[in-house]
Amino acid sequence: MLKTRALSALVMAPPALLAAWAGGYAFGALIALCAALMCWEWHRMLNGAFTLSGKVAALGCSAAALLAVSRPEMGLALAALAAVVSSALAGGDRSGRGWAAFGAIYGGVPSVALVWLRGDPTVGNAVIWWLLLVVWSTDIGAYAFGRLIGGPKLLPLVSPKKTWAGLIGGMISAGLAALLVALAVGAAAGLAVFAAGAIVAVVAQIGDLFESWIKRRCNVKDSSNIIPGHGGVLDRVDGLLTAALAVAALSLATGKTVLDWQ
Repeated sequence: MLKTRALSALVMAPPALLAAWAGGYAFGALIALCAALMCWEWHRMLNGAFTLSGKVAALGCSAAALLAVSRPEMGLALAALAAVVSSALAGGDRSGRGWAAFGAIYGGVPSVALVWLRGDPTVGNAVIWWLLLVVWSTDIGAYAFGRLIGGPKLLPLVSPKKTWAGLIGGMISAGLAALLVALAVGAAAGLAVFAAGAIVAVVAQIGDLFESWIKRRCNVKDSSNIIPGHGGVLDRVDGLLTAALAVAALSLATGKTVLDWQ
């Protein structure tokens, strides 16, 4: 399984990094595809089928990601509209309609945030590379430290394999990745950048745990099986979704990119 996961990652990483480098509609199209697949997985997990409600969410969220290339505020509005319409079409009880709406928000808003972060004409490329490599390093560090050290479980009722050692290892790995990317792009590479990477690692782990909880609620092992060794798109980007939201929110609040936090 480890070999399969590694090979899948080697296949997926270059297109993601190349799209981030290209920016514009190339990156928007990649995020739009992921948004549609996330909605497909979400509705299949919760409902066992890709109903009209899910199709509307997928179409709306993918269109929102593309629209965010030029009009991110309109992309957010479209993601919200997709949530409302998806909920209305879901039928059933209030809980089912609520989960349908949340699925569009869960997949659509972080997608818009990613495209918005890449849209910065000067450092957007570096910010996305920073974010991707920090989240990937979190996963690798958490897996390696968790396997090597073991110890107390982080949240056994939600994710029985995650440990506190893995969380700390993920934070250290993410902090180092944050420093390396900052150095590579000529940005300040001090303690604040390391700390930012470590904090994003925690946020990414929260996203990972949340998706694990959703899967337990739906009684499924993976969100789908389209990525060999990894499961589905949600299984691969769960941490990235929350990390992108956190970085985008802090960038808006501070008026600075993550590479300027010092």
